[in-house]
Amino acid sequence: MRKITLLAATAALVLASCAGNPEGKKADTKDSVVVENQVSGDAFTVDTAQSSVVWTGTKVTGSHTGTVAIKSGNVIVENGVIKGGKFVLDMNTISSTDLEGEWKEKLDGHLKADDFFAVETYPEASFEITEVKAGATPSDLVVSGNLTIKGITKNITFDAKAEEVTDNTVKYSADFNIAREDWGVTYEGKKDDLISKEINFKVNVVANK
Repeated sequence: MRKITLLAATAALVLASCAGNPEGKKADTKDSVVVENQVSGDAFTVDTAQSSVVWTGTKVTGSHTGTVAIKSGNVIVENGVIKGGKFVLDMNTISSTDLEGEWKEKLDGHLKADDFFAVETYPEASFEITEVKAGATPSDLVVSGNLTIKGITKNITFDAKAEEVTDNTVKYSADFNIAREDWGVTYEGKKDDLISKEINFKVNVVANK
């Protein structure tokens, strides 16, 4: 019996190690930061039709990719440099894009259920910029902000890039991972198909004056 238990534990450990995280640099994560002062600058309104958030999660047997819609948002820019911004995500729109038919319906339903994002209770997620620092090049940025998912707020820091900055339009992109358990998304997956601890987000924001 002891040998069987040991083998089972070893197998579980091997499976867990095989559920590699999706490609991407993990965002630094700490407790939420109080936003004390409102930044000054020109306000740009997020074009929700042109902006996108693409997520990727991995598991032992493969991966899934999908989207979640930006409901609203704004970006504050001063002298061509982003100073702040806030974005709201409509969690009811979370959807897989790599599946079709019954399998897509099952996964999308599961993502919206309490095992994952509990969208009936928490229909929105949000991100508010708390600090922006210069990166390695003029177009590179290091962005920090409060990310709220399932009513839990953590401050994350990740690399971003200014793709275009004009008097009328700004475009920014980012590619980073978060540890989902930090926001109460703790579903492990099936015993023989464990889910990765991290989720990758590829974000493209387009905002107009």
